[in-house]
Amino acid sequence: MLTLPGWPAGWSRSTRSNATMVVASAALVLFLWLMAIPLSWAPEPIGPAARDFADGTLITVELTIVSGLAGIAIGLVAAMGKLSRVAPVRWLASFYIWVVRGTPLLVQVLFVYFALPALIPSLRLSDFTSACIALALNIGAYNAEAIRSGLQAVPKGQTEAARSLGMSAWHTFLDIVFPQAMKISLPSLVNNIVSLLKDSSLAYTIGVVELTNVGNRIQAATFQPMATLVTTACIYLVLTTMLTQISDAIEHRYDVEGRRP
Repeated sequence: MLTLPGWPAGWSRSTRSNATMVVASAALVLFLWLMAIPLSWAPEPIGPAARDFADGTLITVELTIVSGLAGIAIGLVAAMGKLSRVAPVRWLASFYIWVVRGTPLLVQVLFVYFALPALIPSLRLSDFTSACIALALNIGAYNAEAIRSGLQAVPKGQTEAARSLGMSAWHTFLDIVFPQAMKISLPSLVNNIVSLLKDSSLAYTIGVVELTNVGNRIQAATFQPMATLVTTACIYLVLTTMLTQISDAIEHRYDVEGRRP
């Protein structure tokens, strides 16, 4: 995790983590807001397309946030379904995880955009919505396994102790099991979000004008692949670095056992 040299030595781990999250989040917002300015100083073909790169980067971040949040909710539901005592629910959740993890994301994106409206004629989805659904369903399957592992890692003795104190099954799960399971699952969940940022590039195949699509259009129009591809890769690198700093700060913030320095 990023360590700022000006921090007071007496700050606790949670205070330093909160500061890192604020700094990294502010840096990400400033980058999205101002990135067109330094890009406009670059020579052709980057300079004239600076605003296009900025708009495409914003769409990439929006795809990541929307599908990432939806994927966490889907993963939680699928994880609980896989651990359900009701056999049909358990089979349905296992089938969903099996299919999604066993097929390429590109096929899933194309299926949602082309095949789903064919199966349901009344369904009309935009390219952005289709990409969000496909990405959310994909990351949801991986989140489900991470959350399931976290739920199973909580000692059963804590559940038994809570029930012996008169807590209902729902309150036992909500107050005892779920918070611990999410802390255990957190590293895998944040890694999935970082991977999702890069996987969102596949949305260009259905016409979403995100960062990769912008770079592909510029290099096709100018026949200068080196400059456009390097610029696209550098923007992804900046985004993933900032997102990793935020995710590392979250992990440090909830490291209640103090395993990290």
